[in-house]
Amino acid sequence: MLTLNDVTWLDVFLVCVGVYLAKQVFTKKNPAPYPPGPAGWPLIDNILDMPRIKPCLTFAQWGEKHGDVMHVQVLGQHIIVLNSVKTAMEMLDKKSAVYSDRPVFPMGGELVGFKDALPFLSYGDRFRRYRKNLHRAIGNRAAVDEYKQIEESETRRFLKRVLAKPDQLQEHVRHTAGAIILRISYGYQVKENNDPFIDLANRAMDGISQATTPGAFMVDILPLLAYVPAWFPGAGFRRMAREWREILEEMVSAPYKLVKDQMAAGIAPMSFTSNLLEGRDVSAEEDHIVKWSAFSLYGGGADTTVSAIYSLFLAMTTFPDLQKKAQAEIDAVVGPDRLPSFADRDSLPYTEALVKEVLRWNVVSPTGFPHRVTEDDVHDGYYIPKGSMVLSNIWFMLNDQRTYAKPSQFNPERFLANDGKEPEIDPRTICFGFGRRICPGLHLADASIWISAAMSLAVFDISKIVENGVEITPEFEPSLGSTSHPKPFKCSIKPRSATALGLIQQDAN
Repeated sequence: MLTLNDVTWLDVFLVCVGVYLAKQVFTKKNPAPYPPGPAGWPLIDNILDMPRIKPCLTFAQWGEKHGDVMHVQVLGQHIIVLNSVKTAMEMLDKKSAVYSDRPVFPMGGELVGFKDALPFLSYGDRFRRYRKNLHRAIGNRAAVDEYKQIEESETRRFLKRVLAKPDQLQEHVRHTAGAIILRISYGYQVKENNDPFIDLANRAMDGISQATTPGAFMVDILPLLAYVPAWFPGAGFRRMAREWREILEEMVSAPYKLVKDQMAAGIAPMSFTSNLLEGRDVSAEEDHIVKWSAFSLYGGGADTTVSAIYSLFLAMTTFPDLQKKAQAEIDAVVGPDRLPSFADRDSLPYTEALVKEVLRWNVVSPTGFPHRVTEDDVHDGYYIPKGSMVLSNIWFMLNDQRTYAKPSQFNPERFLANDGKEPEIDPRTICFGFGRRICPGLHLADASIWISAAMSLAVFDISKIVENGVEITPEFEPSLGSTSHPKPFKCSIKPRSATALGLIQQDAN
C-alpha cells in the first residue's frame, strides 16, 4: 500500500504548488462563502487534516465547532461534510437532481474495477436502467414479499448451522446472507459447506470495503499515482488492486454465465437474472447492464445484512434483559409450537424496535457513500461548487443527542410510543443513505435482518461465555473500512428448551 511515507514531501509540495497556481489563474469569484471548516494551510489546503482512521469521529468533532455543514479542500478537491439528518435531507433528497452523481474512485472504482457496480456508477442513463431493474425485483416491500419463502427457509438452515457449530457464528451469518441473495439473484442453491460462490462473494465484498475506505490509499488523494508501475517501490497498492480485480471479475461473470448456460439447457430456476434475460435477444450493452445489475443486487443487500445480524447477536450477548423482553413477546404472540414468520411481524413491535436499535447502534456505513455535485449551488447562504464531494456522517446522525435521547445506550424502547412520548426517528430512514443514491437493497436487507432476529430469539438463548470461572463481556469495537462490522467475539448459543430444539431440527422447505 502506498502511503504518505512512500511519497516524498517534495512530490507533494510540487503538486500543491501546481494546484495553487492553477487556482490563482482560473478561480472565479465565489457567489457566497464556503461552509465553515478547519482552516487548512497555504498551498496544501486540508491534506493534513483529513482523517485516515474512523473519519466519522473526526467529522463529529469538527461539527461541534463548525456546525452541520462543513467544508475542507484537499489538493483542489472540495469536500462537504454533512453532520445532521436535516441538512442531508435538504441537500441530498430535496436537491437530488444536482446531488446524485458519484466522484471517481481511483483505487476501488478504476483500479479494482467496481466502477461498473451501481454504488459507483455516475448518475445518468445506465444508472437509471440499473435502478429500474432492481426496483422491479426489490424496490418495495410488496416486491420483496415474493422472496419470503426463500428468506424463511434459508433462515431455518441458519438455525441448524448455529446449533451444530455455535462457535462459527460469523461464518454462518455470511453463509446465510450469501445464500439468500444468490438464490434471488441467480436462482443458485448454495452448498452446505465450502460453497465456491459464497467464498468468492465474501472475498469480493471484503475487497470493496478495504478498497473504498476513505484515506486508506494515497492514490485516492494523488490520482496520478495510478500510473505508477506495479513493480515500482511503494506501489503495493497496484498489486492489491490487481488481486481484488481478478476476484471481482470472477464474481460478476461466473454466476451470470451459470444462469445463461442453464437457460440454454432449459433448466434455469426463476431468478432476477433469468427474468431479465427471458425471451430476449440482448445487446452487448444490455448484457452488461443485466450482469452488473445482478452483482449490484448482491452487493446492495449482503454486506449490510451480515453486519446487522452479527451485531444483533453481540447486542443480545451484552444486554440479556433486553433479549428476555423480546423472547417474552415472541412467546406470547407466536407460542412454543412453531417458528415466527413474516406474518407475525406486525404483531411483534418490541422485536421490530430491537432490529431498529441494532441498525442505529452499529452503523453499517459510518460515512455513507460519497455524492458528487453536478452544478454550483448555494445552500443556506454557503457556496457548494460543482464537483464537490459530499459525505454524510451517518454515524453521527444516528448518535446525535439532538435526535436520540442518550444515544450511547442500547435502548429499543426509544422506537416505541410509551408514556405519551413519540417514537424517535426510524434509523432506516438514515442508515441506508439519501436521495436517488439510497441503497436499493434496503427492503431486502431489512426483511433478512428481521426474520433472522425473530427466529433466532424464538429458539436460542444467547449469553456471555465463562472462561476460568470469569464471565467475559465482549467489547463493541467496529472494524475499520467503508462498511463497519463488529470484530469477532465469543458467546454461548444454546436451545431454549427441548421444544425449541425440535423446531430447529425441522426440515427447511
